[in-house]
Amino acid sequence: MQTFYHFMMRFRGNKEHDDSRQLAEWMFKDHSFPKHATNYDEISDYLEWNVPFPQAISTFDEMWDQYIEEVKP
Repeated sequence: MQTFYHFMMRFRGNKEHDDSRQLAEWMFKDHSFPKHATNYDEISDYLEWNVPFPQAISTFDEMWDQYIEEVKP
């Protein structure tokens, strides 16, 4: 199963400077981010303690929904 981290890496380098790109770039640069995680609570807890920008939590929720639709069985 693809991890959320790997799912998000497709948004790095998007031409549009939107929140999904910002979250993906931050995840890539944060060496402590739980890159192995496929669990919502684990990633959500990490973001709540290490929020990188004001819209990060809502962006994560939106991207998680997309991840569930496309990746998780």
